Amino acid sequence: MTKYCDTSKLSVRHIDRNTAKRMIIKYHYSHLWSPKNNCALGLFYDTGNEHAFFNESAEELIGVITYGDPVGRHSGISICELLDRTEVYELTRLYVHDGYGSNIESWFISQSFKWLKENKPKIKALISYASPMEGHVGTIYQATNWIYQGNRIRPNDSWMFRLTEDGEWIHGRTLANTYKTNDIEKLKKKIGHTFWKKKDLRKHRYVYALQNKRKILKNLKYPSLPYPKSVDKEELEIIKVEIK
Repeated sequence: MTKYCDTSKLSVRHIDRNTAKRMIIKYHYSHLWSPKNNCALGLFYDTGNEHAFFNESAEELIGVITYGDPVGRHSGISICELLDRTEVYELTRLYVHDGYGSNIESWFISQSFKWLKENKPKIKALISYASPMEGHVGTIYQATNWIYQGNRIRPNDSWMFRLTEDGEWIHGRTLANTYKTNDIEKLKKKIGHTFWKKKDLRKHRYVYALQNKRKILKNLKYPSLPYPKSVDKEELEIIKVEIK
């Protein structure tokens, strides 16, 4: 039998960046904090027990959602010509502990929409991505009625790199931050030894109109597409880059 969350025991409020960062690094599958995060909300669970020091119920922080400035100066108009990039947030991280109900993540996202409308009225739209590299197609975005715009909007392919034959794959942006370049010839000189690369599976893009919905939806730059239901099974060629 499906267990739904008891929303009467849940509350959502703003939390500081350090608290959010600790939780994301410890529990989120990526274990990475995005420096562009500038808005973090915590999901609190009322345990029903009396607080050890105050005359109120004790709460536990069981989840966190973070929003931040999207990558790219054209991120606003990539959604709608009427939007400036300062009017768009990207949903960058979402994590909720297991065991509190099957619909808790969608409830949390919906509550974050309400919080943004009340506290960040300048933000008119949201954007987020689901990575097939992690086995995701965006099920949680589908459950909360985001608009799906496919995975072919990005004009160029991005790459993943592996510095040892059996090492972990590193995204090209991360490698570029480390070596200050994404040019393959310059990387060969800076890395100094054989490494491996492969194309990154294109991420699924979702957008959500927070304010002025009718106007934004009428002027979307890219059409709404049917939701994907299965993970892309494409096998990507691994290329060995040797230093001559």
